[in-house]
Amino acid sequence: MTTKLGISGNTANKFLTTQITPLLALVGVLLGIFAVMVTPREEDPQINVTFANVFIPFPGATASEVESLLATPAEQVISEIEGIDHVYSTSSPGMAVLTVQFLVGENRTDAIVRLYNKLYSNQDWLPANLGVGQPIIKPKGIDDVPIISATLWSKNPEVGAFELSKVAHALETELKRIDGTRDIYTIGSPKQVMHVVLDPQALSGYNIDINDLGYALQSANSARTGLAVTANNKEIALQAGTFLTTVDEIAELVVGVFDGKAVYLQDVATITHGVDSPTQYVSIAAGKGGLSEEKGITAINNLQPAVTLAIAKKPGSNAVDIANLVIERLGELKGTFIPDDVEVSITRNYGVTAQNKSETLIQKLIIETIAVILLVMWALGWREGLIVGAAVAVTLLITLFASWAYGFTLNRVSLFALIFSIGILVDDAIVVVENIHRHMALGRQKLVDLIPVAVEEVGGPTILATFTVIAALLPMAFVSGLMGPYMSPIPINASMGMLASLAVAFIFTPWLTNVMLAKVKHDHAGDADSPDTDPRLSRLFTRVMTPFLGGDSGNRNRWLLLGSIMVLISAAVMLVVVQVVVLKMLPSDNKSEFQVVLDMPEGSSLEQTNMVLQEMGNYLGKLDEVTDYEIYAGTAAPISFNGLVRQYYLREGANVGDIQVNLVDKGERDRKSHEIAASVRAPLQDIARQYDGNAKIVEVPPGPPVMSPIVAEVYGLDYEGQIQQAKKIREVFEGTDNVVDVDDSIEYPAEKLTIAVDRQQASRLGVSQSAIGDALTTVLSGSDVTYLHGENLKYAVPIRIEYADADKADIEQVLSLQVRSVSGTLVPLTELVDIQYGERERNIYHKDLLPVVYVTADFAGKVDSPLYGMFEISGKLDEQGEVNQWFTRQPDKPYEHSLKWDGEWPVTFETFRDMGVAYAIGLLIIYLLVVAQFKSYKIPLVIMAPIPLTIIGIMPGHAILGAQFTATSMIGMIALAGIIVRNSILLVDFINQQVREGVEFQQAVINSAAVRAKPIGLTGIAAMIGGFFIIDDPIFGGLAISLIFGLFVSTVLTLVVIPVVYYAVMYRKLHLLKQT
Repeated sequence: MTTKLGISGNTANKFLTTQITPLLALVGVLLGIFAVMVTPREEDPQINVTFANVFIPFPGATASEVESLLATPAEQVISEIEGIDHVYSTSSPGMAVLTVQFLVGENRTDAIVRLYNKLYSNQDWLPANLGVGQPIIKPKGIDDVPIISATLWSKNPEVGAFELSKVAHALETELKRIDGTRDIYTIGSPKQVMHVVLDPQALSGYNIDINDLGYALQSANSARTGLAVTANNKEIALQAGTFLTTVDEIAELVVGVFDGKAVYLQDVATITHGVDSPTQYVSIAAGKGGLSEEKGITAINNLQPAVTLAIAKKPGSNAVDIANLVIERLGELKGTFIPDDVEVSITRNYGVTAQNKSETLIQKLIIETIAVILLVMWALGWREGLIVGAAVAVTLLITLFASWAYGFTLNRVSLFALIFSIGILVDDAIVVVENIHRHMALGRQKLVDLIPVAVEEVGGPTILATFTVIAALLPMAFVSGLMGPYMSPIPINASMGMLASLAVAFIFTPWLTNVMLAKVKHDHAGDADSPDTDPRLSRLFTRVMTPFLGGDSGNRNRWLLLGSIMVLISAAVMLVVVQVVVLKMLPSDNKSEFQVVLDMPEGSSLEQTNMVLQEMGNYLGKLDEVTDYEIYAGTAAPISFNGLVRQYYLREGANVGDIQVNLVDKGERDRKSHEIAASVRAPLQDIARQYDGNAKIVEVPPGPPVMSPIVAEVYGLDYEGQIQQAKKIREVFEGTDNVVDVDDSIEYPAEKLTIAVDRQQASRLGVSQSAIGDALTTVLSGSDVTYLHGENLKYAVPIRIEYADADKADIEQVLSLQVRSVSGTLVPLTELVDIQYGERERNIYHKDLLPVVYVTADFAGKVDSPLYGMFEISGKLDEQGEVNQWFTRQPDKPYEHSLKWDGEWPVTFETFRDMGVAYAIGLLIIYLLVVAQFKSYKIPLVIMAPIPLTIIGIMPGHAILGAQFTATSMIGMIALAGIIVRNSILLVDFINQQVREGVEFQQAVINSAAVRAKPIGLTGIAAMIGGFFIIDDPIFGGLAISLIFGLFVSTVLTLVVIPVVYYAVMYRKLHLLKQT
């Protein structure tokens, strides 16, 4: 009887003997190789999230004035923009800083254009003469994160930060010539300044006013070009005046006349060309792990002045190539742009980490493919193993090309997606090859005739099973928030791979099978009477399943089986309830770096902050795992993605600092970076507390970063009340076990002097308040009255009038300064002003139009999941009953003291919520697909029955290995739904086929398990092999555990449960099966 072929059989038949088939496979292979060569490589996916900072100056205004006049109206206007996620603001004396966070995936250019348009079209909200400056908008995004940083330092004690900065500025231009580089900047570079340091006594003695000096300098530093004189039929270029270029020229300027004699600038001031007063210090020292006689590094904690070059890359460029080119170019410039006594240390290289990660994962991909081939060789024969291996290789290469075409890079997530997918991609090839192998053993047809029949037999279930896996995975691509783009390569790459594997299984695999097995078909055909099933498997399943089939005892045993399974599922779920299995967004990664962030009390000097950082650095340098560390006092280290989201690039001031800690390669240390970071937390915080500072350990997060793992946002009607409530909440934080790095947004009380002008006295003497303010600004902060001109100046050099540091520190000396009245006489400030002592104003923070005070913390200890710390604190606050708590949105009534939880919690909630919805949608689509295939509403429920069985393996697996149940574990659990349903479809379809062929129903049920055990077992083991290759990864280990334990338990149970349940549902409705 001729079997009627469907789409799968016809496809196999058409490509079985044509010459185009191997060429199509070759094209797929070449496309894949091309993709591997051109796809950019990165360590992690680049999450497109656009930030913008808006700086609006309002000189002289208090924080509350800035809040009401600037920040709140600006927030209202900005919140109207489409695509805004959050609007934050900080109102400080004289300045409003707004942070606009756009939704993930918003087009950067469009978002910034909308922001500019909205702000500049609403500039008329304030009067023109109010004194508010122009808004400055600075966009930030993932491409602003430097991928490589080079720290310049020298063993020569005469080479300091100024000399190093000149080298760095020269290198900026040279490195910018490398194609693909983006922003290149130097951290720790002191600015050049032409200092005009005033002599207060000389000024008074010569009757010179500060304004006289400024006018003289501005007038003398003026020139006009573009003039011409025509004479003797020639046009001669003319320049009127020359610019100031040297110290001598400036010193010899006449600034006044006294007793009929000229007064030169050098008579009333000291003029020097040097560096500005330091506002930041950068230094570098070797740690114990970085000692190397070969490199000449023989001492730890030998701090040297340094500057750091940070280099970012353009979107879509290859991080590995750019990092290598930068290092190569720096080597070429040694001895020319880089003097021999200047050393260059690469203190960040995301290119090498991306290269190492991608090479490691590609190796694992290859080894896993070989392992799957060996598995098939062992089960079916060496020829069949090679066929499956070729099919998997072609499928992988086609998937890599599709991934590149879609826009993905080669990163940790996309490569893990392929490793995880191999076990699924191989399924189609294994099922097809195994069925051809089985038909050959029956020996009823020639190979060329039986291949289309064998493919057709499993074609329908294979197509359906493939789409069920896609249905389970693809909805995960629509997870919202920061986790969406981070995880999207997994469902999308796996789905594209499944489609490719289906095409390869029906087109290339039959052709290759025909080529490779053509000469051995008679060896199999000779055994014409060989049974359809393995006798051992048949005996095993007959013994196991017979007690559950037929009669009253079978019915009773089926209910006992159901009850036992329900107990096992409940027990597995209870592991989460009793915290044997801990829930967490993502586990801690093993990185090559971490940061120490120090906040000293407001009012601390830069030198004090630097001294505390050095003391902390001395402790870090003694660790065996630390290669080197860089201290950044008064500024921030080069930002990571974490620093971008937390806005560390805004950290500047004398009271802040960072330590960038670099570790030896993970293969050379026993402890993970998370363990090292946790071990140094207490000692470093002890050092900081000795000086009233607060030190926090900041690790590179494994996934999307947040402000802090635990964040409490305190809302209320009055800001002082919010501050008091936040202090009480902070006490609860500090009193909770394992809650560490506790901090808040409340500034430390610091002294403030207000120089109040006696307006009446000033008016009588003819001195304006603005003149007094300008004079004080000049002597204390310096006034850049004009700029020096000269060659090879990349950055403008101001000519700055100011007092000496010693004079600035003496308030009496400052107030002895004289200002000129309208009558021309000089009046000392002591006659015009009074000093008032008070406290420095606190900043006022807003989030989404509401005043807010932040309390932040991290969570350590055995559980190591911030969610548990948050809920423990929440429980304590509930007992106190003083504050209402909100978990998923801002308070509806923010006029009473309330708290909204933020940090890792909303990301975790949104991710698991969206993945749960994706899981439900996937199950619904699977149900609809199976209904369409089997034309029944009951059979799909039977087929989907083993999905809960995965829990029995997943949760105990996590418990046995002591692993946390994370978002990647959830991905594995969702993928298992499609894989297990695939097995069920193969079993049910075979039972139906056997019944139609006249086999007794009970025997058909037993035969289904016996016959399909081999392909189901092979595909299950193949998927588990993929899990074993990623189980050692800190992030994706959860996915591997879900796959390995979930597949093992559910596959074993499925081979028994599905046939038994199908028997229970259908044994009274056999007529329906025979009609289909």
